[in-house]
Amino acid sequence: MERLRKHLVNSLRGGQAFVPIAKALNNITPELRNIRPNENLHSVWEELEHMRIAQEDILNYMIDPDWKSPDWPAGYWSNKVNELSDEEWQKTHNNFLDELNKVIDLVNNIDIDLLSFIPHTDSHTYLREILILIEHNAYHTGKLVDIRKALGDW
Repeated sequence: MERLRKHLVNSLRGGQAFVPIAKALNNITPELRNIRPNENLHSVWEELEHMRIAQEDILNYMIDPDWKSPDWPAGYWSNKVNELSDEEWQKTHNNFLDELNKVIDLVNNIDIDLLSFIPHTDSHTYLREILILIEHNAYHTGKLVDIRKALGDW
């Protein structure tokens, strides 16, 4: 189980088969954080905020039996904002990383059998939820890179 935990943490952080989230977010030009390169792509902030909302949902689903998930799909995407302050960016950025660290702490918690069912669910394991989060974050990290490339900021 220790080997599995290590693999999961490495995948959560990225950098094996895909760009690490830290690298995808590093040195983004502040003026480009909320720019959509075209009408078919979100902004970097919109993608990151979506990742944060989904990650928050998955984490809380695993640890809080009273957690209520956002409405699908609208609740998983923010409303487009015309102006994005540095404070709003930092809030999204920091909350995403803080929640990612909480997921990593959960993975590393030896009191949790990752193969067991989450007690307040009928058929979902911790491992299932963690793998969904890894896949989701990897997919959207790739989108962050593509958006930055389209903006000439990669």
